[in-house]
Amino acid sequence: MKIKNILISQTPPLDVEKSPYGDLKKKYSINLEFFKFFTFSPISAADFRKTKINILDHTAIIFSSTTTIDYFFALLKEMRIEIPESMKYFCPTDQVAYYLQKYISYKKRKVFYAKNNHPSGVFELISKNRELKYLLPCGSEMAYSHYCDFLTSEEIEYNQAVVFKTVPANIKEDIDISKFDMIVFFSNSGVDALKANYSEFEQGEMAFAALGTAAADAVRAEGWTLHVEAPTKEAPSITIALDHFLKEHATRRR
Repeated sequence: MKIKNILISQTPPLDVEKSPYGDLKKKYSINLEFFKFFTFSPISAADFRKTKINILDHTAIIFSSTTTIDYFFALLKEMRIEIPESMKYFCPTDQVAYYLQKYISYKKRKVFYAKNNHPSGVFELISKNRELKYLLPCGSEMAYSHYCDFLTSEEIEYNQAVVFKTVPANIKEDIDISKFDMIVFFSNSGVDALKANYSEFEQGEMAFAALGTAAADAVRAEGWTLHVEAPTKEAPSITIALDHFLKEHATRRR
């Protein structure tokens, strides 16, 4: 298996050449193309009310991403709901936690995040505050199943609240999928979007990479072979994992 052309199924960084992806391009003389496989669409206040979830019944909120934060607070604005100062927030990374400053008065005593920047760390924090009633805002996908599995197994009271939905992009119109030797997925929604565009898709000799458990599980659920997975102890990021793989499979190395 030789890898020359890689499709990254997300939007590109602001400066690709100065990013870890740029380092991979130079090191292995590969071609990288970025194209996000799906977009997001908000849930209306009317649709949210049908769920019968009362946001103010909860004493803590778990935010898994900055995207979730944006859609959640947009929904609050539409519903004219104000979150009390007593609300606590739990985030998997410092980046997500600090992003909350866009919407709330940031105080360390009410915003908790994993010091290891991994969901396992926030699970430990939640366990130490198991008396709280948690709200888990999410998309209409199942990428949040590891949060639900943890909360359920620990018998911690929570509600899952869908605040946005995922819409597959029209990949066929913009991308010639056949020219790529590898596709990198970042969520199960990316896998779903590929299937939505190519219902009879066969992996063949194409290599697949995945960042995160949800993306990896979705690839395997289709019966496809997963060649690269992150994060792991040896490869905490997808670019490091790709680096390890390309050492053996790139067509050329500088």
